[in-house]
Amino acid sequence: MKLNLPLSFHHLKGRLRSVGLQFALAYGALFIGSALLFLSFVWWGTVGLIERQTERSITADAKVMLQTAKIKGHSGVVGLLNERLEQDVDDNALYLLVSPEGQWIAGNLLEWPQIIRKDGVWYSVPVKRVDLENMAKVKAFTMPDGDRLLIGRDMSGHTLLSHMLTEMLLWTFLMVSLLAIGGGWLTRRMLRRIIASISRTTQAITQGDMSRRLPVQGRDKEIDEVAHTINEMLDRTARLMDGVKQVSNSIAHDLRTPITRARTQLEDASANAETAEELRTAIDQTVRNLDHLTDVCAALLRIAQIEAGARRSAFAPFDFIIALRDVIELYEVAIEDQGLKLVHTLPESMPCFGDRAMYQQAIANLFDNAIKFSPPHATITITLTTLPPRPTTNGHATMRLTIQDEGPGMSQEDMERATERFFRAEHARHTPGSGLGLSLVQAIVQLHGGTLSLKAGNPGLVVTIENPLPLKSE
Repeated sequence: MKLNLPLSFHHLKGRLRSVGLQFALAYGALFIGSALLFLSFVWWGTVGLIERQTERSITADAKVMLQTAKIKGHSGVVGLLNERLEQDVDDNALYLLVSPEGQWIAGNLLEWPQIIRKDGVWYSVPVKRVDLENMAKVKAFTMPDGDRLLIGRDMSGHTLLSHMLTEMLLWTFLMVSLLAIGGGWLTRRMLRRIIASISRTTQAITQGDMSRRLPVQGRDKEIDEVAHTINEMLDRTARLMDGVKQVSNSIAHDLRTPITRARTQLEDASANAETAEELRTAIDQTVRNLDHLTDVCAALLRIAQIEAGARRSAFAPFDFIIALRDVIELYEVAIEDQGLKLVHTLPESMPCFGDRAMYQQAIANLFDNAIKFSPPHATITITLTTLPPRPTTNGHATMRLTIQDEGPGMSQEDMERATERFFRAEHARHTPGSGLGLSLVQAIVQLHGGTLSLKAGNPGLVVTIENPLPLKSE
């Protein structure tokens, strides 16, 4: 037996650490405590009310008796006392008037209770009438002529009611306690079911099954909201993991080529270069290849920092029109050199909140793509408008920036993958670039709470950025 006691204690201690059991115990204790408080108030309000009414009745009766004694004397008190006894329909009034020596004068009590020694004090005592002995609540008074008056009320009905009410409340408390225990058990079972569902899902995910999700039953709004939130978190985690896998594969594939090319160039120069000029040319080409690798790594690092929200500290109010015009002015020369035409429709101003330099970089990336893929004499169109508040924007107006070129465009499949890191459409395989431009734009737009969308322009590609604008009061 001694060996089993510690095991039982530790087992009980372990069960008490269960969140479900603690929640059920707290629920049961709160339910029982509330019921006990309510039933106590009912008992006090019922039994106590009757007792207080009895005390007020005796006090008022005694006041009348004392006033009568002052006005009419001894005979007036005896007459009033007998009158009160005749009018006592309920037969619960108790009166006793005795001389200073204790001799009976009037009343329906046979003798003065020995326990009553002081005036003005409430007593609950057994009293004898003609043929009955019951519990009564009484109070003694001394009359002006020295007689002693005892006034009380028979409390047998009150006692019976008190016992009945107490018994009823005890049974009610027992039933409420059983309901509290049952409710706590059901609550614990529901909580354990929810936790078990989450545990099974997370355990399956830790074992590599990223497709597992919490069930949404549609019967409990709060639980379904938790399930939706966790499922969205799991979906985002799965997308991030897929993105990591994709980036790893893309890095291994796309960075291997320039590294291999640089190594081949250096080996070729080491083996075949006959002059210093040839060796210098090979080294310069290798440096350019390595610079390209550095730019790719810097872009990847910048995208990771943006997606992590590390740049929100630089957010500040700025005029989007001024920022956009600066980028247009920077690219006007390159557009003219390529024989292209730029058309833009812009409002006078548009207050915005965010990182101005970051947004300018996103627009510059879109200009680079539009210039790179537009044929000669094509037109690049820029449109900036404001959309009215919608329910999905929580009262915020929305800025819509559209950049359209007249290049070859993209297929629907390519547009769905265009924002993936290192993705390049088939027609862009032989053009300079790393496939990170739209990925960076996507990260910047999402950091600002906006959306990036692509669609066919017939001809060309239409890139649209929508971003919520700050409220006028902000």
